[in-house]
Amino acid sequence: MNHSSGFRPAKALRWIGLSLVVAGLAACGGGGSGGDQQGTLKLAMTDAPACGYDHVYVTVTKIRVHQSADAGTNDAGWSELAIAPRRIDLLGLTNGVLQELGSLPLPAGNYQQVRLVLADNPSNPTPSHPLANALVPSGSTSEIALTTPSGQQSGFKLKANFDVTGGQVADMVLDFDACKSVVKAGNSGNYNLKPVVAVIRRLTTEIVGYVDPTLALHTVVSTRDPDNNLRATVPDATTGKFVLAYLPESTNYTVVVAGRNLTTVAVTGVPVSIASGITTLNTSADPIPVVTSASASVTGVVTNTSNTPLTDAAVNAQQVLSAGQRLDVAWTQVDPTDAAYGLSLPLEAPIKASYAVSGPLVFSADTAVAGRYDILGSAPGYTVQSTAPAVTLTTANSVTTRNLVLAP
Repeated sequence: MNHSSGFRPAKALRWIGLSLVVAGLAACGGGGSGGDQQGTLKLAMTDAPACGYDHVYVTVTKIRVHQSADAGTNDAGWSELAIAPRRIDLLGLTNGVLQELGSLPLPAGNYQQVRLVLADNPSNPTPSHPLANALVPSGSTSEIALTTPSGQQSGFKLKANFDVTGGQVADMVLDFDACKSVVKAGNSGNYNLKPVVAVIRRLTTEIVGYVDPTLALHTVVSTRDPDNNLRATVPDATTGKFVLAYLPESTNYTVVVAGRNLTTVAVTGVPVSIASGITTLNTSADPIPVVTSASASVTGVVTNTSNTPLTDAAVNAQQVLSAGQRLDVAWTQVDPTDAAYGLSLPLEAPIKASYAVSGPLVFSADTAVAGRYDILGSAPGYTVQSTAPAVTLTTANSVTTRNLVLAP
């Protein structure tokens, strides 16, 4: 059973600038509303935090885009960016750090599908010819191969919704969530790569703040954008600084600081605008308070209404503040062998503060919601959860079973 909480300690993140060389561009068909007008798609990659790994490597060889969300791999209308293979350490791409992937001309129109094609792992890896897709668990020096079903043939299918305008550049970022994308297969010692990637616009906006550097490696900072994409990062291990970058404009972001055995902290009503660019929550001299908390666990399996395990499901634990804001406290992918999951959640009441343009943030505990969580499952092709999500945790180190049933 996979009892990953989503917040195991990770090694200090290093900024790694790996230069990807565009090996070739092949624009095939495309059609759409722009006639013969051509625009340009520019792509880069960034990463949300990974949990329990010192390195997560992927080797991208090709990115394909299509205007139809339902297009098959052999359908007409694909446009393709070929990339000279080079391993990318996703853990070097957090706090808004980008790896440029290249650009390609595209017919003007709306694009709704991206496919990420990966290189094959060599059968006999060597130091000069290492595994193309691999991870290194925290505290280890050994690389473990990542199994990437369909990653080399059809490519991993990503949802998208962006416009390419004739004569202009659509500047997009593939926001790769390594924590959600790496799934341990039971006790087999095997790991599967099931990429969770949001295709977002590269905007000149960010939320910046600080936590205590001594707790930086144990915390994840997140928010939901107006499209309900979960955007997350980890603070810098030396300074405690975190950056949530490329956020669409909104006057009402909620920034959440959470971690295993830590009290959850929220800053509500945070504004983001292109005009302002950077929204600063606090300074290093006055870090966001993060304190320890006793925890309890929620475990279970995710199935459909026919009791078939949904091995590609994900589970998210949310806490709803008294004022209605939803906090993403922990999340995980289910075990790919039996659809089991496990989450460790704090018992202490979350603390919250309203954003202040100037002056310190003033925090208070929301005691009415202590230990109360919604456990939410999701899986491709399923939109309804048939089981009630709410659980209330009161006893330290206890285990609550909550099996989740999803319906189309």
